[in-house]
Amino acid sequence: MAVMWSRLSCIGLRRGIRSISLFSNTSPSSWTKVVSDAEKIVGYPTSFMSLRCLLSDELSNVAMHVRKLVGTKHPLLNTARGFVYDSKNNLQMRGLVVLLMSKAAGPSRSIPDPQLPDMVSGIYPSQRNLAEITELIHTAFLVHRGIVNLKDWTNADGPLKDMQFGNKMAVLSGDFLLANACTGLAQLNNTKVVEVISSAIGDLVQGIYTEGSHSAEDSSNADVSLASWEDQAFLSHGALLAKSCQAAMELAKHNMDAQMLAYQYGKHLSLGHKLNSDLQPFVKSSAAEPLPFSMDLAPVVFHRQIVGQEKWLQQLQQARSIGRPIDYTKLWLTIKTEKGVSQAMDLCSYHGNKALEAIRRFPPSEARSALENIASAVTKI
Repeated sequence: MAVMWSRLSCIGLRRGIRSISLFSNTSPSSWTKVVSDAEKIVGYPTSFMSLRCLLSDELSNVAMHVRKLVGTKHPLLNTARGFVYDSKNNLQMRGLVVLLMSKAAGPSRSIPDPQLPDMVSGIYPSQRNLAEITELIHTAFLVHRGIVNLKDWTNADGPLKDMQFGNKMAVLSGDFLLANACTGLAQLNNTKVVEVISSAIGDLVQGIYTEGSHSAEDSSNADVSLASWEDQAFLSHGALLAKSCQAAMELAKHNMDAQMLAYQYGKHLSLGHKLNSDLQPFVKSSAAEPLPFSMDLAPVVFHRQIVGQEKWLQQLQQARSIGRPIDYTKLWLTIKTEKGVSQAMDLCSYHGNKALEAIRRFPPSEARSALENIASAVTKI
């Protein structure tokens, strides 16, 4: 798996992917309360879930080298700051969802197993370890995505040697985190869980191969569709959470029906939030100063399907002056005139409702209520 993840680093170098958080857009005080209440329910301050690994001697040595990047524009610094404190981005949300799912399901009644250790706050120790592993994988993923595309770097952006050094540190620290996650995964002593989480890592790598592949310059590609968008979104944004929720059920010896309900909750929660994130440039900005957006966003994909490929190419041509890059303000206005944005909002609500439908199959509890609140919050536009 470590070799596979190193390939991911090369993909990031080619495409110049920047560090992002999948739970970064819902930041009002109500969202903070949702997270705070959920952490109290699981009895675990998930804001520092992966801190145990991050403070290890090995990574401390890496951190000493990362300090050399202070004063440069390398995105690895912003990612590192988020490990310690990032109240807006909520980087630890995946682990929290896994813990809440574990507590909502409780112990399996169909297969009593005296070998399972005692629960703490309604959660098995192995499930807490799984939540930490999930966060480590996600953090490694973020670090690798912060690699800068050196082909796009100019002297005006800063010294090239700083970026080269930052990229090496991003690869090294990301691989270290993943190696620790894989070690912890093996220590769970559950081959089914190892298989499920390993497949999630494979999904992440596959998703990155195609993520961000449709720029304005290659928008003549007619293969972009809603189905391909959902496949891509699941691989790069949903697989880890969905399969971690499923694995948490397996650790408590729940049957396949419970595992699939947990999987469906994680899947639809992730897709709903991805749609929420894609909608932000079209609902949180104005025509005077629209937020930057890519051609892979759901509203753009919906728009292309509505107007058809021929008209889409005409609209792109109209937004591009001769010898100049695309006028994204003009393109933003064009997309807003059609129903692509509203259809994306409808799909966001659909996934939120599917997540609620899955979690409501579990017995009523504080943990279930917290998961319902999270599903409602992350899909609220």
